[in-house]
Amino acid sequence: MTALSATRVPRLKLAAMLGLATVVAVLALFPYLMAVMPLRLAMAPVSPTILAIAQALQAGVLTGLLGWLGLWLGERYGLGAPWLRAWVYRQPRPQAPHRWRWAILLGVVSALLVLALNAQHQGAGHPTASRLLDLAWRGALASLYGGIVEEVLCRLFLVSLLVWLLARLGGGPRPWIFVVAIVLAALIFGAGHLSAAFNAGMLHGPLTVTRIVLLNALVGLPLGWLFWKYGLEHAMLAHFSADLVLHVGAPLVAAALA
Repeated sequence: MTALSATRVPRLKLAAMLGLATVVAVLALFPYLMAVMPLRLAMAPVSPTILAIAQALQAGVLTGLLGWLGLWLGERYGLGAPWLRAWVYRQPRPQAPHRWRWAILLGVVSALLVLALNAQHQGAGHPTASRLLDLAWRGALASLYGGIVEEVLCRLFLVSLLVWLLARLGGGPRPWIFVVAIVLAALIFGAGHLSAAFNAGMLHGPLTVTRIVLLNALVGLPLGWLFWKYGLEHAMLAHFSADLVLHVGAPLVAAALA
């Protein structure tokens, strides 16, 4: 990606669109949450419907604000969402190269690698085929959350923030700064999955914590590289592709073998 002009560029409409997309993604996530952590949701003081709407609106506002900040922080370093910007503001499509197929491939390969590394750590339980099929359609909807919300927060905002901070400390935007920012963001991205793992009853000691962080960071590294080189949209597509493999493809294969 090439750096944007230092002059003022519009961001509010694009950030609002990201916030609106977040609302949709969070609502789409709830059927999956109801399947993997029903007891946790049952303990909520309000109904799942009210909770979903409240969480979606809250996340939409937060993601919109952080998305705006990420656009502002990253634009001077060539980080942003050039394809979405062109679409939202009816501008010519970017002249920068795009690698949509590579994004899909990186997402799929990283997900397959996670499945392979995690295979020996699967629990002793064997879900029924009907349970796996139920998880698959819910996982398809939930994949929107990773591809939209997590990428806005962990790539557009977090990587841009880290690059901005490191560039100010290191005397300018050098390549190592982007690499360090991507690695740190990937580790934070991995740690961000610990809460969901805890709520789903998947945390069983420090080794499990380390494994969850590192496996998710393994996915976060290529996503960060795609964001750096080609923009947020490529990272979104790769993340969505990875989640489809993890949350749709894997359950469907397991159901066929059950």
